[in-house]
Amino acid sequence: MSERKTSFGLTISNRAVVIRAVQAKELIEMAIKAEASGLLNAVWVGDSILSKPRLECIPILGAISSHTARVRLGVACMATLVQRNPVLFALQWASLDVISQGRMLLAACLGYPAGQHPAAARELEVMGIASKERPGRMEEMIQALRILWSSEKATFRGKYYSFEEVNLLPKPVQQPCPIYIAATPRLNSISERGVERALRRIARFSDGWMTNQIRPEMVKDYLSRIRRMLVEEGRDANQFKTALYYGICVNSDRDEAFREAKAFLDAYYGRDFTREGVEIWTACGPVDHCVKCIQSFIDAGVDHITIRPIGRHLEEQLRIYLDEVLPALGLTASL
Repeated sequence: MSERKTSFGLTISNRAVVIRAVQAKELIEMAIKAEASGLLNAVWVGDSILSKPRLECIPILGAISSHTARVRLGVACMATLVQRNPVLFALQWASLDVISQGRMLLAACLGYPAGQHPAAARELEVMGIASKERPGRMEEMIQALRILWSSEKATFRGKYYSFEEVNLLPKPVQQPCPIYIAATPRLNSISERGVERALRRIARFSDGWMTNQIRPEMVKDYLSRIRRMLVEEGRDANQFKTALYYGICVNSDRDEAFREAKAFLDAYYGRDFTREGVEIWTACGPVDHCVKCIQSFIDAGVDHITIRPIGRHLEEQLRIYLDEVLPALGLTASL
């Protein structure tokens, strides 16, 4: 096994409540089990307002924080960040950081562009955000949040957001409060110039990079490019972290595991996933196959891997993840 000390997390499916795959109280119980295992150091939830309805991320993170004491808490990813008011969101996130005693980890992302999904277009329309504004809004939002969380007279004048001499209280426990950018830019959807801009944004504005639906070789390529850019931006590449959002559906029959994973993802996202579409972000099959898939990302240099169990029986998939998959990767409890 790799000598690199990759940490692991659990992504709980808060949209699963809407599609009736799980009850809300079961999500809390999963988070409690994650912490009690001593194997995981983070619990993540998803985010959407209208395009993929779910339990809203802020209150569920508050609920999880009140039932845990050690694991980091985050959103993988905060897809609606650019749709939110920076002062209100800064207060919500700072309050969560105070309630959790400094355990919050924000992974910001752009969400879906309007042209990619009708529901995403509708969400942006309702929230009054032009799709083309999303990159600029996210850059401004990150800068605004950092100022609001650190200054007693926070002032920001941007194209999209402006405020003067705001003393936001309470301030987060963490100073600075970490912000990752979640992105997987692809040549087949944007140009090479677009990929370069997306990676530059990560290097310039964030404390870490979260990615999903990606191959290990692309992780290596993008990570090397981001590290070069970090140096160019005058930042310490050794302090920069990487995170992967990945899934597992364990079944001794690999084809059955794929069918089970596909059925879950199709219902969850309202799409018809191909086999490649399922397997690029979900390890489907026996334990040893899932372990091999995860190990390939450890070898690619990922610092943190958060796993979303999917399938017909989420609690059983969580048990397998904790009791079989992680021990096979060499993890032992660190309570």
